[in-house]
Amino acid sequence: MKKFMSRTSKNVLVVSFGFLLLFTAYGGLQSLQSSLNAEDGMGVISLSVIYGAIILSSMFLPPIMIKNLGCKWTIVLSMGCYVAYSFGNLAPGWPSLMTTSAILGMGGSPLWSAKCTYLTISGNRRGQKINKKGQDLINQYFGIFFFIFQSSAVWGNLMSSLIFGQDTSIEVPEENLQFCGATSCVDNFTVANSTLPARHLVNTLLGCYIGVGVLAIIFVAVFLDNIDRDLAREFRKTKGDESFCSTFLATFKLLRDPRLLLLIPLTMYSGFEQSFLSGEYTKNYVTCALGIHYVGFVMICFGATNSLCSFAFGRLAQYTGRIALFSLAAVTNLGCFLGLLYWEPHPDQLGVFFVFPALWGMADAVWQTQTNALYGILFAEHKEAAFANYRMWESLGFVIAFAYSTFICLSTKIYIALAVLALTMVTYLYVEYNEYKHPTPPVTIDDLHKPEKADLKELNDKDDKDIISQTKM
Repeated sequence: MKKFMSRTSKNVLVVSFGFLLLFTAYGGLQSLQSSLNAEDGMGVISLSVIYGAIILSSMFLPPIMIKNLGCKWTIVLSMGCYVAYSFGNLAPGWPSLMTTSAILGMGGSPLWSAKCTYLTISGNRRGQKINKKGQDLINQYFGIFFFIFQSSAVWGNLMSSLIFGQDTSIEVPEENLQFCGATSCVDNFTVANSTLPARHLVNTLLGCYIGVGVLAIIFVAVFLDNIDRDLAREFRKTKGDESFCSTFLATFKLLRDPRLLLLIPLTMYSGFEQSFLSGEYTKNYVTCALGIHYVGFVMICFGATNSLCSFAFGRLAQYTGRIALFSLAAVTNLGCFLGLLYWEPHPDQLGVFFVFPALWGMADAVWQTQTNALYGILFAEHKEAAFANYRMWESLGFVIAFAYSTFICLSTKIYIALAVLALTMVTYLYVEYNEYKHPTPPVTIDDLHKPEKADLKELNDKDDKDIISQTKM
């Protein structure tokens, strides 16, 4: 293995493919919720519960779990919460779906925070070892991660389209097309969403998703290195109630940093734009005009573009800088929103249904790779709390978007998203201006394993040197 790649590269790939497997299942299921469980808005409400629970877990779980279990076992345990959601969809009802949605949400923030922390530690370590800037390697690692991870949209949605495509009885009546697109409102979509695949095909798909999710857990548990094991062990050994309280409050303490406050609109917009594509576009354009069996094929286009652009932007950022990429994403989303406002979808315009998710995938690649990397660079000494905040505010964007989904017309939702996008760019550019005037100090070798200053300051230099020497073995 050492002849072909470094141990750090191997770990980045293990994390990436583990998430690929897990979100092949969850991503495909999320894309179908607004159409598959459309009765009384149950599917969309379940998504609101998921992200509401993520907000709750973001307030305290990530720092506590990561510091006690380490990144690896936090990821493994949280993955199990995602698999539970697939089981809940086997017998969809308000009790089963809402319960498993809450379970998934409680594992969501620790999962993503642990992943981001793991990649940030890996990038900084590798940078010190080969004498490169840590932030450039962090960008590359997030680019590699999202290149592999975003392709989960291809495989998960391919599975759903191939399985649902076996049901030849799904047809969209011509008279229902008038309710598709930006003219769609809550009171006129129930008729247009009346055709669903046979239940045995749904259960077949869910069985495949459960199997893939379990495989993801086993894969990460077996092959991922536990790079912060010693810190977690030392934390459990030396800390008592004082540590629990400080760790619990770490997420909120970081809100005193004005840079984080200014990044909240950017982070929330990530939730708005993702929820619009997976909840609104799939329901009001694809399912409405083409049928639910086309949702997977359309989202494959999004996933493929997203994956390729994530890899490209992760490497391109060191040459263009972040501002150019964020501006590209903002202009692309602006064009898509304006186009969706005036487009009247029809089955004869099949190619257009794929253009929008392709452009969306390019923009989302920027929002995901660059925002994650930005958090890792600006808050390198408070990684766990920073990424917990990231997940919390992004989830709030999801919750708000899914919560009003069943109450207002689609055109109003587009105007709201445009307003959030405008606010996002204003506050983001101010953060970049402030970073230009007062650059964040680069991470040094002594910072690579430094815990939150307020939490683990009594770890002495000898412990740090021991940990560094062990991880280089």
